[in-house]
Amino acid sequence: MTARALMFQGTGSDVGKSLLVTGLCRALTARGLRVRPFKPQNMSNNAAVAADGGEIGRAQALQARACRIEPSVHMNPVLLKPQSDVGAQLVLRGKSLGSAGAQDFQAWKPRLMASVVESYERLKAEADIVLVEGAGSAAEINLRDNDLANMGFSRATGTPVVLIGDIDRGGVIAQIVGTRVVLDAADAAMVRGFIVNKFRGDPSLFAAGMQAIVERSGWSSFGLVPYFHDAAWLPAEDAVVLERPRGVTGGGRLVVVPKLPHIANFDDFDALEREPGVRIVFAGRGAPLPAGADLIVLPGSKATIADLAALRAEGWDIDIIAHARRGGKVLGVCGGYQMLGRTVSDPGGIEGRPGSVAGLGLLDVETVLEGEKTLRRCAGVSVAEGAPFHGYEIHVGRTFGRDAERPLLRFADGRPDGAVAPGGNIRGAYVHGLFNHDLQRRVWLDWIEALPSDLDYEHDLDATLDALADHLERCLAVDRLIETAR
Repeated sequence: MTARALMFQGTGSDVGKSLLVTGLCRALTARGLRVRPFKPQNMSNNAAVAADGGEIGRAQALQARACRIEPSVHMNPVLLKPQSDVGAQLVLRGKSLGSAGAQDFQAWKPRLMASVVESYERLKAEADIVLVEGAGSAAEINLRDNDLANMGFSRATGTPVVLIGDIDRGGVIAQIVGTRVVLDAADAAMVRGFIVNKFRGDPSLFAAGMQAIVERSGWSSFGLVPYFHDAAWLPAEDAVVLERPRGVTGGGRLVVVPKLPHIANFDDFDALEREPGVRIVFAGRGAPLPAGADLIVLPGSKATIADLAALRAEGWDIDIIAHARRGGKVLGVCGGYQMLGRTVSDPGGIEGRPGSVAGLGLLDVETVLEGEKTLRRCAGVSVAEGAPFHGYEIHVGRTFGRDAERPLLRFADGRPDGAVAPGGNIRGAYVHGLFNHDLQRRVWLDWIEALPSDLDYEHDLDATLDALADHLERCLAVDRLIETAR
């Protein structure tokens, strides 16, 4: 039996495409179907390491988890990781092809489509249904030529489309009807219906609005989805979520994370953010770092040298160094770890112009950005406490020096990772996901003297996926969505 597929496109970015596909992945898996997620083209600095060794968007890794399977590079064959306002690293099937400007990427698109379709067909061969997620807006007709992400993919593969609009941002009738107006006839014919997402209040009050969309677009409704508040606890793909509250934050110990321009893998903090004894603040530009932090964490970065310059431009280097001199605790993760050292060198121009810059000098280490990108799942223990961790490495470069002779972590294969300054208040490591293991997280809570809790993060994450699936089963015409797939 040939697998069927259904594509979910949006009227814009952040309308909830990833969340709805994730919930439907879990819902259809619970029905006994073999489900595979697929996103032809993604743009995100929140990445995950797939089981087959490459990197993909964080959302597709979460969707694979919702399907109760391991993630594969074929679930997100084209990944763009922004390094500047006009350029990004181009990742094809998990491996970097180098940097590309916006115009360069447009020229690449015709060559990439064959790889995208091949990955899609591989997933179809092992599935009953493939749920495809578009990117950005279906109405970006200025980017329609050689499109990989939305209608170009739909037309190339004959995959029917469901359009998602976001009522929470306002103007959802115009969003959906306007999309119908600007699409050419052949593209519009691929759309089988629409979903209105993020509704708050009494659904009966929008019944007339749903009918107006049906009448003016000619598309049928698959449902009105009430706002799913627990979405804040699922790993997010886009840094836009850092611009708004991410859920009920705890009290107690203050953890400050500078919101760097190219912040990457900020879902590292999701588990810690759920602790009732911790309050996390993602500090925005234009103000000093909040005073009184119990811990400052420099996060991962897609552009270490550029973000180090931005950190200095904000004066945050002064805040961090003063905090450390007072005996305050500082942790650097991946790119943040590199920033804590004496120097960061880029002799080959991997991030931009070749050169070397001074780090914050809080760790006696130096970093050289060179060689192949490290992409590896990992597990091990913290050296001092013997507490287990699991996570992943995703970085370019090597870090070495006197403080690295006191490693923070030791992998299961015996390799050391990270560094600890004399006195122990400054620490760094390359491992992402360090707080996810409950026993490892307890070590960090003890370090900042935060009240412990009985949080079982991995269990709670799966429970949230189940709750999302139940939520969508109640409000969407799921049977009809399955029937619509082709």
